[in-house]
Amino acid sequence: MSSLTLGIYAHWRKPGAADSLRALADSFRAEGIDVLVEEQAAQIVSESGFSLDELYRRVDLFVVLGGDGTLLRLVRDLRGRIKPIMGINFGTLGFLTYFSGPEFSPVARALVKQDYRVDERTMLEASLEHDGKVVLEQIGLNDVVVTRGERSRLVQIEVTIDQTGLTVYNGDGLIVATATGSTAYSLSAGGPIVTPNSGVFVVTPICPHVLTNRSVIVSNRSTIQLRPSRSDFPLLLSIDGQEAIHIDPRDIVTVRAGKTRLPLLLPKGLTFADILRAKLSWSGSAV
Repeated sequence: MSSLTLGIYAHWRKPGAADSLRALADSFRAEGIDVLVEEQAAQIVSESGFSLDELYRRVDLFVVLGGDGTLLRLVRDLRGRIKPIMGINFGTLGFLTYFSGPEFSPVARALVKQDYRVDERTMLEASLEHDGKVVLEQIGLNDVVVTRGERSRLVQIEVTIDQTGLTVYNGDGLIVATATGSTAYSLSAGGPIVTPNSGVFVVTPICPHVLTNRSVIVSNRSTIQLRPSRSDFPLLLSIDGQEAIHIDPRDIVTVRAGKTRLPLLLPKGLTFADILRAKLSWSGSAV
């Protein structure tokens, strides 16, 4: 029997969440795994719930039941405290949630038998400086985004890399993505796909108004700073697509690689190429 303890963090508002959560917990417990459920999710299945602080202290790993967005919320809510994460999606394959239901027994057996691989993902640290004082520090996995706010106007964002000026981007905003985040908003904005172990950041403009403003790939050992300029209205800052924060012109957003990496559990035979083909509907053969 397993001595493993895991914490379940679920998208509890999604239709069918209660049935899936019960089936998931039952499957793990049938394999001798101790299961603790995050307090909000526990309410929908009438279980005793636990705060994230308590889960972090007690569990060996987290299981996310939802989609990629649910996993990103867990990363945010953990505030830099890292434990391995297994992502189980409700529907189609995700870029972060690789396991799936609705039958969860194979997932539970894979966990007990350690029939998985661990892919360590670079995280990012973002800080916001206002009037010379750091007023916000946050951990992310995918990206940092600075965009125009309520007013539909061109914004200009000055970018420096390791204190050396790169350029001023003119457009609707700017994305700084990790390699993991290269398949999220950055991809939608025309940025390149990079493999998760590439060791880079991707700087991608959103709807650039200058034809020469293009994506740039930067080592994730670098420190990137964004300075919104030439505007008299606040912009919006978001990390991993979470709540937007108003920032003022000439505030400084600093992005660097996080001090820790996130261990993601993947099916042993699943490759990044497999995920791309499934998510992007790629076909054909190389031979």
